[in-house]
Amino acid sequence: MSQDNMMKLECTVCKTTNYHSRKNKKMLKERLEMKKHCEKCKTHTVHKETK
Repeated sequence: MSQDNMMKLECTVCKTTNYHSRKNKKMLKERLEMKKHCEKCKTHTVHKETK
């Protein structure tokens, strides 16, 4: 598995890194935003891609 396709998803409320995922950088140029469950906040919040 290539590490250059990996990305981290960070909670916008509490700033913790909760998820890791892969994306095709040739197809998707902008940063990803997903609504995921944060264990620390205990709610569904927006998670943004970080470097």
